[in-house]
Amino acid sequence: MIDFIEAIGQYEYLQKALLTSIMVGIICGVIGCFIILRGMALMGDAISHAVLPGVAISYMIGINFFFGAVLTGVLTAIGIGFVSQNSRIKHDTSIGILFTAAFALGIILITIMKSSTDLYHILFGNVLAVKPSDMWLTLVIGIIVLLTVYLFYKELLVTSFDPTMAQAYGLSTKMIHYALMTLLTMVTVASLQTVGIVLVVAMLITPAATAYLLTDRLWIMIFLSSAVGVISSVIGLYFSFTYNLASGATIVLIATLLFTIAFFFSPKYGLVWRWIKVKRKRSALAD
Repeated sequence: MIDFIEAIGQYEYLQKALLTSIMVGIICGVIGCFIILRGMALMGDAISHAVLPGVAISYMIGINFFFGAVLTGVLTAIGIGFVSQNSRIKHDTSIGILFTAAFALGIILITIMKSSTDLYHILFGNVLAVKPSDMWLTLVIGIIVLLTVYLFYKELLVTSFDPTMAQAYGLSTKMIHYALMTLLTMVTVASLQTVGIVLVVAMLITPAATAYLLTDRLWIMIFLSSAVGVISSVIGLYFSFTYNLASGATIVLIATLLFTIAFFFSPKYGLVWRWIKVKRKRSALAD
Protein backbone atom coordinates (compact mmCIF):
# COMPACT_ATOMS: atom_id res chain seq x y z
CA MET A 1 0.00 0.00 0.00
CA ILE A 2 2.85 2.39 0.84
CA ASP A 3 4.44 1.73 -2.55
CA PHE A 4 1.12 2.48 -4.23
CA ILE A 5 0.75 5.79 -2.39
CA GLU A 6 4.33 6.76 -3.27
CA ALA A 7 3.69 5.82 -6.91
CA ILE A 8 0.64 8.11 -6.99
CA GLY A 9 2.85 11.00 -5.95
CA GLN A 10 5.45 10.17 -8.61
CA TYR A 11 3.53 9.12 -11.71
CA GLU A 12 1.14 11.45 -13.48
CA TYR A 13 -0.62 8.62 -15.32
CA LEU A 14 -1.51 7.02 -11.97
CA GLN A 15 -2.85 10.31 -10.64
CA LYS A 16 -5.12 10.64 -13.70
CA ALA A 17 -6.22 7.03 -13.32
CA LEU A 18 -7.09 7.58 -9.65
CA LEU A 19 -9.07 10.76 -10.28
CA THR A 20 -10.92 9.22 -13.21
CA SER A 21 -11.73 6.08 -11.21
CA ILE A 22 -13.16 8.15 -8.36
CA MET A 23 -15.31 10.21 -10.73
CA VAL A 24 -16.60 7.11 -12.49
CA GLY A 25 -17.41 5.48 -9.15
CA ILE A 26 -19.47 8.51 -8.11
CA ILE A 27 -21.50 9.02 -11.28
CA CYS A 28 -22.13 5.30 -11.81
CA GLY A 29 -23.31 5.07 -8.22
CA VAL A 30 -25.71 8.00 -8.61
CA ILE A 31 -27.32 6.94 -11.90
CA GLY A 32 -27.31 3.29 -10.87
CA CYS A 33 -29.73 4.04 -8.02
CA PHE A 34 -32.42 5.23 -10.41
CA ILE A 35 -31.72 2.37 -12.80
CA ILE A 36 -32.37 -0.37 -10.25
CA LEU A 37 -35.31 1.41 -8.61
CA ARG A 38 -37.00 1.57 -12.01
CA GLY A 39 -36.21 -2.08 -12.74
CA MET A 40 -34.08 -1.05 -15.72
CA ALA A 41 -30.94 -3.12 -15.15
CA LEU A 42 -31.39 -4.79 -18.52
CA MET A 43 -31.73 -1.38 -20.17
CA GLY A 44 -28.42 -0.39 -18.60
CA ASP A 45 -26.85 -3.46 -20.16
CA ALA A 46 -28.44 -2.57 -23.50
CA ILE A 47 -27.16 1.00 -23.52
CA SER A 48 -23.65 -0.03 -22.48
CA HIS A 49 -23.42 -2.38 -25.47
CA ALA A 50 -25.24 -0.09 -27.89
CA VAL A 51 -22.58 2.63 -27.69
CA LEU A 52 -19.96 0.39 -29.31
CA PRO A 53 -20.87 1.13 -32.97
CA GLY A 54 -20.93 4.84 -32.14
CA VAL A 55 -17.42 4.61 -30.72
CA ALA A 56 -16.18 2.76 -33.80
CA ILE A 57 -17.82 5.18 -36.24
CA SER A 58 -16.38 8.16 -34.33
CA TYR A 59 -12.88 6.76 -34.71
CA MET A 60 -13.50 6.07 -38.40
CA ILE A 61 -14.51 9.66 -39.18
CA GLY A 62 -12.01 11.22 -36.79
CA ILE A 63 -14.23 12.81 -34.13
CA ASN A 64 -14.38 12.39 -30.36
CA PHE A 65 -15.99 9.04 -29.54
CA PHE A 66 -18.30 10.79 -27.05
CA PHE A 67 -20.57 12.12 -29.79
CA GLY A 68 -20.99 8.86 -31.65
CA ALA A 69 -21.46 6.84 -28.48
CA VAL A 70 -24.15 9.14 -27.06
CA LEU A 71 -25.95 9.26 -30.40
CA THR A 72 -26.13 5.46 -30.84
CA GLY A 73 -27.01 4.97 -27.18
CA VAL A 74 -29.94 7.38 -27.31
CA LEU A 75 -31.11 6.04 -30.68
CA THR A 76 -31.10 2.51 -29.29
CA ALA A 77 -33.16 3.60 -26.26
CA ILE A 78 -35.68 5.30 -28.57
CA GLY A 79 -35.72 2.25 -30.85
CA ILE A 80 -36.43 -0.09 -27.95
CA GLY A 81 -39.39 2.03 -26.88
CA PHE A 82 -40.68 2.29 -30.46
CA VAL A 83 -40.57 -1.46 -31.08
CA SER A 84 -42.23 -2.38 -27.78
CA GLN A 85 -44.97 0.26 -28.16
CA ASN A 86 -45.83 -0.55 -31.77
CA SER A 87 -45.80 -4.34 -31.84
CA ARG A 88 -46.63 -7.41 -29.81
CA ILE A 89 -42.98 -7.62 -28.79
CA LYS A 90 -42.50 -7.00 -25.09
CA HIS A 91 -40.03 -4.50 -23.68
CA ASP A 92 -37.42 -7.01 -22.52
CA THR A 93 -37.53 -8.78 -25.89
CA SER A 94 -37.03 -5.55 -27.83
CA ILE A 95 -34.07 -4.76 -25.57
CA GLY A 96 -32.51 -8.13 -26.35
CA ILE A 97 -32.99 -7.69 -30.10
CA LEU A 98 -31.70 -4.14 -30.46
CA PHE A 99 -28.78 -4.14 -28.05
CA THR A 100 -27.35 -7.37 -29.46
CA ALA A 101 -27.77 -6.00 -32.99
CA ALA A 102 -25.96 -2.78 -32.04
CA PHE A 103 -23.20 -4.69 -30.28
CA ALA A 104 -22.74 -7.00 -33.26
CA LEU A 105 -22.55 -4.00 -35.60
CA GLY A 106 -19.89 -2.46 -33.37
CA ILE A 107 -17.80 -5.64 -33.44
CA ILE A 108 -18.04 -5.76 -37.26
CA LEU A 109 -16.93 -2.13 -37.53
CA ILE A 110 -14.00 -2.74 -35.18
CA THR A 111 -12.98 -5.78 -37.24
CA ILE A 112 -13.08 -3.75 -40.46
CA MET A 113 -10.86 -0.99 -39.10
CA LYS A 114 -8.57 -3.22 -37.01
CA SER A 115 -5.63 -2.65 -39.33
CA SER A 116 -5.49 1.04 -38.44
CA THR A 117 -6.99 1.35 -34.97
CA ASP A 118 -7.42 -1.25 -32.23
CA LEU A 119 -10.54 -0.53 -30.20
CA TYR A 120 -10.70 -3.73 -28.19
CA HIS A 121 -9.56 -1.88 -25.08
CA ILE A 122 -12.97 -0.19 -25.19
CA LEU A 123 -14.55 -3.56 -24.41
CA PHE A 124 -12.62 -4.23 -21.21
CA GLY A 125 -11.17 -0.86 -20.16
CA ASN A 126 -7.71 0.14 -18.98
CA VAL A 127 -7.79 2.93 -16.42
CA LEU A 128 -3.99 2.99 -16.20
CA ALA A 129 -3.91 4.19 -19.82
CA VAL A 130 -6.43 6.99 -19.36
CA LYS A 131 -5.65 10.14 -21.34
CA PRO A 132 -6.09 13.74 -20.14
CA SER A 133 -8.96 14.18 -22.60
CA ASP A 134 -10.73 11.14 -21.08
CA MET A 135 -10.29 12.55 -17.60
CA TRP A 136 -11.70 15.95 -18.53
CA LEU A 137 -14.57 14.32 -20.43
CA THR A 138 -15.43 12.28 -17.33
CA LEU A 139 -15.32 15.44 -15.20
CA VAL A 140 -17.69 17.33 -17.52
CA ILE A 141 -20.11 14.40 -17.70
CA GLY A 142 -19.95 14.04 -13.93
CA ILE A 143 -20.85 17.70 -13.39
CA ILE A 144 -23.77 17.43 -15.83
CA VAL A 145 -25.09 14.25 -14.21
CA LEU A 146 -24.79 15.48 -10.62
CA LEU A 147 -26.27 18.88 -11.44
CA THR A 148 -29.21 17.29 -13.28
CA VAL A 149 -29.96 14.88 -10.44
CA TYR A 150 -29.74 17.73 -7.91
CA LEU A 151 -32.07 20.03 -9.87
CA PHE A 152 -34.63 17.35 -10.77
CA TYR A 153 -34.35 15.14 -7.71
CA LYS A 154 -38.04 15.37 -6.80
CA GLU A 155 -39.17 14.54 -10.34
CA LEU A 156 -36.83 11.56 -10.51
CA LEU A 157 -37.97 10.44 -7.06
CA VAL A 158 -41.68 10.53 -7.87
CA THR A 159 -41.38 8.92 -11.31
CA SER A 160 -39.13 6.17 -9.94
CA PHE A 161 -41.51 5.12 -7.14
CA ASP A 162 -44.96 6.01 -8.49
CA PRO A 163 -45.24 6.82 -12.23
CA THR A 164 -49.04 7.03 -11.99
CA MET A 165 -48.88 9.73 -9.34
CA ALA A 166 -46.22 11.53 -11.36
CA GLN A 167 -48.59 11.68 -14.34
CA ALA A 168 -51.36 12.96 -12.06
CA TYR A 169 -49.02 15.78 -11.04
CA GLY A 170 -48.56 16.63 -14.70
CA LEU A 171 -45.03 15.27 -15.07
CA SER A 172 -44.01 13.87 -18.43
CA THR A 173 -42.82 10.42 -17.43
CA LYS A 174 -41.79 9.62 -21.00
CA MET A 175 -39.60 12.72 -21.26
CA ILE A 176 -38.02 12.01 -17.88
CA HIS A 177 -37.40 8.42 -18.98
CA TYR A 178 -35.51 9.48 -22.09
CA ALA A 179 -33.62 12.16 -20.18
CA LEU A 180 -32.49 9.46 -17.78
CA MET A 181 -31.51 7.27 -20.75
CA THR A 182 -29.39 10.14 -22.06
CA LEU A 183 -27.66 10.49 -18.69
CA LEU A 184 -27.16 6.74 -18.59
CA THR A 185 -25.54 6.85 -22.02
CA MET A 186 -23.23 9.68 -20.97
CA VAL A 187 -22.18 7.82 -17.83
CA THR A 188 -21.53 4.72 -19.92
CA VAL A 189 -19.28 6.73 -22.23
CA ALA A 190 -17.42 8.20 -19.25
CA SER A 191 -16.81 4.68 -17.91
CA LEU A 192 -15.44 3.16 -21.11
CA GLN A 193 -11.78 3.80 -20.40
CA THR A 194 -12.11 2.67 -16.78
CA VAL A 195 -14.07 -0.59 -16.91
CA GLY A 196 -15.00 -0.98 -20.59
CA ILE A 197 -18.31 -1.70 -22.29
CA VAL A 198 -18.52 -5.31 -21.11
CA LEU A 199 -18.23 -4.45 -17.41
CA VAL A 200 -19.75 -0.96 -17.15
CA VAL A 201 -23.19 -2.37 -16.33
CA ALA A 202 -21.69 -3.95 -13.20
CA MET A 203 -20.52 -0.52 -11.98
CA LEU A 204 -23.98 0.86 -12.67
CA ILE A 205 -25.84 -1.91 -10.86
CA THR A 206 -23.64 -3.48 -8.16
CA PRO A 207 -22.86 -0.39 -6.02
CA ALA A 208 -26.50 0.72 -6.20
CA ALA A 209 -27.71 -2.77 -5.29
CA THR A 210 -25.33 -2.78 -2.34
CA ALA A 211 -26.70 0.55 -1.12
CA TYR A 212 -30.26 -0.71 -1.65
CA LEU A 213 -29.61 -3.41 0.95
CA LEU A 214 -28.39 -0.85 3.47
CA THR A 215 -31.10 1.84 3.47
CA ASP A 216 -34.71 2.64 2.55
CA ARG A 217 -34.10 6.34 1.81
CA LEU A 218 -33.16 7.41 -1.70
CA TRP A 219 -30.79 10.24 -0.82
CA ILE A 220 -28.88 8.00 1.59
CA MET A 221 -28.87 5.27 -1.03
CA ILE A 222 -27.32 7.67 -3.56
CA PHE A 223 -24.50 8.62 -1.16
CA LEU A 224 -23.85 5.02 -0.15
CA SER A 225 -23.89 3.86 -3.76
CA SER A 226 -21.37 6.55 -4.73
CA ALA A 227 -19.20 5.59 -1.75
CA VAL A 228 -19.23 1.93 -2.77
CA GLY A 229 -18.37 2.93 -6.33
CA VAL A 230 -15.43 5.05 -5.18
CA ILE A 231 -14.12 2.40 -2.76
CA SER A 232 -14.38 -0.28 -5.45
CA SER A 233 -12.58 1.91 -7.98
CA VAL A 234 -9.74 2.90 -5.66
CA ILE A 235 -9.13 -0.59 -4.26
CA GLY A 236 -9.49 -2.09 -7.74
CA LEU A 237 -6.94 0.39 -9.09
CA TYR A 238 -4.55 -0.55 -6.28
CA PHE A 239 -4.72 -4.26 -7.07
CA SER A 240 -4.58 -3.60 -10.80
CA PHE A 241 -1.41 -1.52 -10.44
CA THR A 242 0.27 -3.69 -7.82
CA TYR A 243 -0.38 -7.10 -9.35
CA ASN A 244 -0.70 -6.15 -13.03
CA LEU A 245 -4.34 -7.22 -13.28
CA ALA A 246 -7.04 -6.09 -15.69
CA SER A 247 -8.32 -2.84 -14.18
CA GLY A 248 -11.99 -3.11 -15.17
CA ALA A 249 -12.38 -6.69 -14.01
CA THR A 250 -10.59 -5.98 -10.72
CA ILE A 251 -12.80 -2.98 -9.94
CA VAL A 252 -15.94 -5.01 -10.66
CA LEU A 253 -14.81 -7.90 -8.45
CA ILE A 254 -14.19 -5.53 -5.55
CA ALA A 255 -17.69 -4.07 -6.02
CA THR A 256 -19.11 -7.59 -6.06
CA LEU A 257 -17.25 -8.44 -2.84
CA LEU A 258 -18.78 -5.39 -1.13
CA PHE A 259 -22.21 -6.44 -2.37
CA THR A 260 -21.66 -9.95 -0.97
CA ILE A 261 -20.76 -8.52 2.43
CA ALA A 262 -23.94 -6.38 2.42
CA PHE A 263 -26.00 -9.33 1.22
CA PHE A 264 -25.01 -11.39 4.26
CA PHE A 265 -24.44 -8.74 6.95
CA SER A 266 -26.71 -5.78 6.14
CA PRO A 267 -28.31 -4.77 9.49
CA LYS A 268 -31.88 -4.86 8.15
CA TYR A 269 -31.86 -7.04 5.05
CA GLY A 270 -28.74 -9.15 5.49
CA LEU A 271 -29.20 -12.90 5.25
CA VAL A 272 -27.29 -13.60 8.46
CA TRP A 273 -29.27 -11.10 10.54
CA ARG A 274 -32.58 -12.32 9.10
CA TRP A 275 -31.58 -15.87 9.99
CA ILE A 276 -30.72 -14.75 13.54
CA LYS A 277 -34.09 -12.97 13.90
CA VAL A 278 -35.98 -16.05 12.70
CA LYS A 279 -34.05 -18.23 15.13
CA ARG A 280 -34.82 -15.86 18.01
CA LYS A 281 -38.53 -15.86 17.15
CA ARG A 282 -38.60 -19.63 17.07
CA SER A 283 -36.82 -19.76 20.43
CA ALA A 284 -39.31 -17.29 21.90
CA LEU A 285 -42.26 -19.32 20.63
CA ALA A 286 -40.74 -22.50 21.99
CA ASP A 287 -40.43 -20.91 25.43
